[in-house]
Amino acid sequence: MDTTVIVGEVVTLFIMAFALGMDAFSIGLGMGLIRLRLRQILYIGVTIGIFHMWMPLAGIIIGRFLSDQFGTIATIIGGVLLLLLGIQMMISSFKKDEEPMITPVGFGLFVFALSVSLDSFSVGLSLGIYKVHPIVAISIFGLVSMLLTWAGLLLGRRVQEWLGKYSEALGGCILFAFGIKLLLPF
Repeated sequence: MDTTVIVGEVVTLFIMAFALGMDAFSIGLGMGLIRLRLRQILYIGVTIGIFHMWMPLAGIIIGRFLSDQFGTIATIIGGVLLLLLGIQMMISSFKKDEEPMITPVGFGLFVFALSVSLDSFSVGLSLGIYKVHPIVAISIFGLVSMLLTWAGLLLGRRVQEWLGKYSEALGGCILFAFGIKLLLPF
């Protein structure tokens, strides 16, 4: 294979990974507005990176056999999950107790990572149709999304220090808005 073709494919994959990772950054920014320790931020970034690897891989594998209909379904599921996470965070911010209703730990982290990476599945479907190199694609997607998630979480953590108790409501609004954006593309 020609070197320029390989470089072109890698550059294209980095651009796609950056576009996909921006939702992880945005959602990380919203989730970073709740009180998180640095260790939690590390785990969240790694988990989202892993999800951004296996979701497109599943999409690539399935994309070689199925139609583009799954891409739409994955986007709808991701949007609904983000709406629910946003609503839970907004409700939690108005409660008297200090613990947020949903936290990116355990099952909450699984739901969070899944909602962020569902669009990667739909991208994987299209990449499967074009027979992209799966190991290169998922490695780039995982790395870029992990770095962008960390950036969003750390920035959100800084903003949380400024906003205090209202930061969780703002984070919920961000997640809710992003869920609406997935459901109503405009």
